[in-house]
Amino acid sequence: MKKFYLIFCLALMLPALVLRAQKPITIMEDSLLVGKYMHPGISVTIPEANYDKTLKSWIKQIEAGTKSKVVTEDGMMTLFGAMLKKISPNPVNMYSKLLNQDTLNKLMVCIELKKDEYLEPALGDAQMMVARDYLKAFAKDQYIEFIKEEVAVEEKKLKDLKGQLTSLENNYAKTQKKAGSSRSTISSEQEKLALMNSQLSQLSTDIQKQNADLISMSTGPEKEAQAARVKELDKNRKKLQKDISKTEKNIKNAESSIAQADESIPLNENEQTVMKQKIDEQTAVLQKYTDKLNTVKLY
Repeated sequence: MKKFYLIFCLALMLPALVLRAQKPITIMEDSLLVGKYMHPGISVTIPEANYDKTLKSWIKQIEAGTKSKVVTEDGMMTLFGAMLKKISPNPVNMYSKLLNQDTLNKLMVCIELKKDEYLEPALGDAQMMVARDYLKAFAKDQYIEFIKEEVAVEEKKLKDLKGQLTSLENNYAKTQKKAGSSRSTISSEQEKLALMNSQLSQLSTDIQKQNADLISMSTGPEKEAQAARVKELDKNRKKLQKDISKTEKNIKNAESSIAQADESIPLNENEQTVMKQKIDEQTAVLQKYTDKLNTVKLY
């Protein structure tokens, strides 16, 4: 009973494990310890995105437009002379920290506009709104890139399934074509076989008659000529028997091919049905990820 209950619970959890719904990006006023003191700042959550990729992207973004390089110590990233024109016409100092919090990353940022003057609501809501938008845009870009990778994985799965279906369809067509060709072979070979059997019967009768004549002849040139004719007829009979054996083998092989087709075609049809169902299911999964992506694009 406990085992059944566990399986039931896992079945309920499976859709959530397969596809995580989009999560909100939250941005709020925060504070960051810079040196020995807490200073006002902003924090933004970046759902699901890979920590290392996000960290690399953040450093690349804030270093853009300046020759300065980020210095990292104990997780704190410091950049002197950052160029954030929409926030300040002058270079600013940026202090930031990226925290890995299981299913999301939290980016905390403190901006020093000039010595000991930090961006905070009291300095002007317009500046703060621009900074909030700047961080939100970064978080959104990272989240979108992550979901795009999810979509690409699901697209690859769907493409592979469609490729397998195409392979099944091609094998089905080849098997049907081969079976049709085998039926044509049987028809033509049976006609040949009937004709050759008739020829063999006639040839056997001729050989019996020629042998009877040979036995009744006296020794001499005529008997030698008759013996040569009998020998040639016997040679023709052996060749005809060989051709008959070959034709019978062709018919047997064609019948075997048809039998294999009759067995494999239903299996192939069943496999196609299963594969089409998998494609429908994967198409639905891909659509969910696509919807997730489109939803986050509207953030």
